[in-house]
Amino acid sequence: MEEVKHQSVQELATSGVVPLEFVRSERDQPGPGANTLRRGSGPQAPVIDMSKPDCGALMAAAAAEWGLLQVVNHGVPATVLAELRRVGRAFFALPQAEKQRYATDPASPNVEGYAVGTQPKARRNLQGKKMWADYLYHYVAPPALVNHGIWPKNPAGYREATEEYCRHVQRLAREMFGHLSAGLGLEAGAMWEAFGGDELVLLQKINFYPPCPRPELALGVGPHTDMCTLTVLLPNEVQGLQTHKDGLWHDVEYVPEALIVLIGDQIEILSNGRYKAAPHRGLVNKEKARMSWPVFVEPPGELVVGPHQQLAADGSPAKYKAKKYKDYQHCKINLLPQ
Repeated sequence: MEEVKHQSVQELATSGVVPLEFVRSERDQPGPGANTLRRGSGPQAPVIDMSKPDCGALMAAAAAEWGLLQVVNHGVPATVLAELRRVGRAFFALPQAEKQRYATDPASPNVEGYAVGTQPKARRNLQGKKMWADYLYHYVAPPALVNHGIWPKNPAGYREATEEYCRHVQRLAREMFGHLSAGLGLEAGAMWEAFGGDELVLLQKINFYPPCPRPELALGVGPHTDMCTLTVLLPNEVQGLQTHKDGLWHDVEYVPEALIVLIGDQIEILSNGRYKAAPHRGLVNKEKARMSWPVFVEPPGELVVGPHQQLAADGSPAKYKAKKYKDYQHCKINLLPQ
């Protein structure tokens, strides 16, 4: 049976039309409204300098209050960030037929590969609305999960740029875990060990949000929290990430060379609710393409994650069930109770 090709959102964007399946309900539309605070009009998610001695305490406070922070002086060279952005942009600039060579298998539950927001498998929100985005997923760690066959061969340098960046993300995640563990009164290595240590899984995604003729009607990604431990996200310069706090959507200011760190569900669970997973969404732009490079730091699928025993004592009972990460994923993806 011949494979059905679906038009990419990147191609759809040239039509000047936003099809109905992308139009959010009036309540969810991201146009200016009473539930949105734009840049400069309210509190901002913290920007933390990792070279300062108090950075750990600031990270813990941000994880408890916002579930999101930005880090600077994080040790990832600007040249590494620039090269990652270059190869990502170059991939999405390829002809559609070339990108399609890396397409996801619609019959497989595996997320790896290139996918377009118009295809039936594309993730939708609860009302069945599609996201204004095309994207590329693949694992980058541990080695046993990495399939270089799904990594783009074109542009040249894609593999080298990705591997170099993700070595830094592994190091940064371990540092973050140490600071966040200390903020809970745990040993510095507690989170690293609880989430799988050297078996931690890194899943990279490149989001491409094409210009949208009616950006006030659609979303690049709908409101959600990440199910992993934490996400390290590199944005491009086009504003669009928002986080939800105190009943309002707040713009996350673009800070050149900063990395955005989003606390995920597994850290909220392990901390027994002291740290909060950050609800967030992605807006789109009428004139410019937005891009982002999130790396999801996940426990191995068979690993059981629950509230840390030191944080779920008699005076503070466990607020979350302990379960295998793969079972947590299944429930969240399929909208089942946890």
